Amino acid sequence: MRTQGQTNTLDKIKGPLLQKARRLYGSRLVSLVVFGSVARGTDGPHSDLDLLVVARGLPQGRLKRVREFEPLEEELEEALKGLGRCGEVSVVFKTPEEALRGSPLFLDMVEDACILFDHERFFEQLLERLGQRLRELGSRRIWKGEAWYWDLKPDFSPGEVFEI
Repeated sequence: MRTQGQTNTLDKIKGPLLQKARRLYGSRLVSLVVFGSVARGTDGPHSDLDLLVVARGLPQGRLKRVREFEPLEEELEEALKGLGRCGEVSVVFKTPEEALRGSPLFLDMVEDACILFDHERFFEQLLERLGQRLRELGSRRIWKGEAWYWDLKPDFSPGEVFEI
């Protein structure tokens, strides 16, 4: 459950974050998503800001994508430090085609994502399809203290093959 203080991190950064991301990527920006502890409202002073950027025309290779994002990352880190946070930003970059191939990371986003921008509901629809498939399988996220794991198919039989 979110407390007022925890909600403030997301509330205070989402407007400037979206504005800066739209400035950086322009019409290439497809989706901007906050996930992890900030999206869940369980962040603390040492929590990083986890972001998913889905954009068209991203450079090939992670390092080139990070370099393109660096000006925004520096601004975000300063803003987080101003809120008493560690200021670290962790970004996952995907083109729309890469996002459609899926990622284990998206499992948690089904329950925890905070979508700040989503052109034509691209990522929302992707998460809806994934969530529907998880429900069909009877999947559950099982919490153990502050960590969790997924039981993707509780009635799994050895040798059985299934797709998510």
